[in-house]
Amino acid sequence: MARLLSPLRCCWLMLPVTLVSLAAWMLLTGPNELTSHLRHQDTWWDYTDANLSSKGTLNCDAVLRGEPEAVEQAKLLSLEQLFRKRNRLSDDHFLNVSKDCDTFLSSRKYLPFPLSREEAEFPIAFSLVVHHKVHNFERLLRSIYAPQNFYCVHVDTKAPASVLDAVTSITSCFQNVFLCSRPVEVVYAGWSRVQADINCMRDLYNISASWKYFVNLCGQDFPIKTNLEMVRSLKALKGRNSMESENMPSKEGRWKKVHAVVNGQVQRTEEDKSPPPFNLPIKSGGAYMVVTRGFVEHVLTDSRVLELLKWAEDTYSPDEFLWATIQRMPRVPGSLRPSAKYDTSDMQAIAKLVKWQWHEGAEEAKEAVYPPCQGRHVRSVCVYGAGDLWWMLQQHHLFANKFDVDEDLVAVHCLEKHLRNKALTFTRVRGSTARQSGQS
Repeated sequence: MARLLSPLRCCWLMLPVTLVSLAAWMLLTGPNELTSHLRHQDTWWDYTDANLSSKGTLNCDAVLRGEPEAVEQAKLLSLEQLFRKRNRLSDDHFLNVSKDCDTFLSSRKYLPFPLSREEAEFPIAFSLVVHHKVHNFERLLRSIYAPQNFYCVHVDTKAPASVLDAVTSITSCFQNVFLCSRPVEVVYAGWSRVQADINCMRDLYNISASWKYFVNLCGQDFPIKTNLEMVRSLKALKGRNSMESENMPSKEGRWKKVHAVVNGQVQRTEEDKSPPPFNLPIKSGGAYMVVTRGFVEHVLTDSRVLELLKWAEDTYSPDEFLWATIQRMPRVPGSLRPSAKYDTSDMQAIAKLVKWQWHEGAEEAKEAVYPPCQGRHVRSVCVYGAGDLWWMLQQHHLFANKFDVDEDLVAVHCLEKHLRNKALTFTRVRGSTARQSGQS
């Protein structure tokens, strides 16, 4: 934690000398000067690879509108061998391009300062748990990066050396992005997945007192909101947390029997577990959450929560009930009462949009929650394709899971380009409105 810095100081250290005064203008005055600069530097800010195909077959705007012909062209493009080969970037690629940080940051178009005063005054803390696919991770980081925010990156200790080396090189280019100080070997459905998030929580809690909310991510997530939209969604929570938390008796076997890690896999034993401490009602949920700083502090220090964490260490997939249970505990900041009237599904929470295969179906299907996956399924979860974007952008969630740039780079590219353009368009319109107001 030697790099303990305030958000604004992070900005100054990262900025080229010629941009320092520009950042000061934006933070200390209105948007006029910033907007003027953006009008003359559009090629620096905007993504210039507007078309990934030499044949001119990709129309992101049409894909985002869900136009069938454009979606079909995007699908065909993602299947082209030459396209896949040309755009599949190795771990070593990111290791090499990030050795020169100035070139890396400018060529990849990382934002060097906040786009608005509102965002600068509302930092967000993120944890990113990564074990492969550096290309995915780097696209995610670039899409959510803002110098006032904080990012803890947990690299699984069993990840290939090429992944750790590349992620280490990338994070070294930032003051507010850092590797988790206590990485662990993550076992699928095991306690270690929770421990990875807790270790990042602790690092983020210690590195700065300025951030307002904590959001945990994995390397195959991607935002579907701009940073400003996230800030406004978090403000609208008015100090509450947002995550899936509901009764689900069918999953009680996960915590009523002792589980153990055997040969790298979680296995159930026939030994009964003791009841939950304090007679807590165990709720079902997901691994992902949007929580206040006070919630994080309780996870790290509250004696009741610490006892629950200890009790959950030998259960199956504790991340899918633990956070949901803490969310319903009395006196936890941002929590809800345990009554079933406060149950929250993953579609109601804003943390993460996930398409489960068994909930997909046509609009006429009575039990269908969302339309069929336009990509493919891995462990019954949709790996999104370009055809999913139009539906996705209508939802209120902050992030969606899963994306894979090796399978469908078009989906990530069009979504990322849309978010960047949306963020910059808002800044330009805001500046233009302010100028007109000042002239009237």
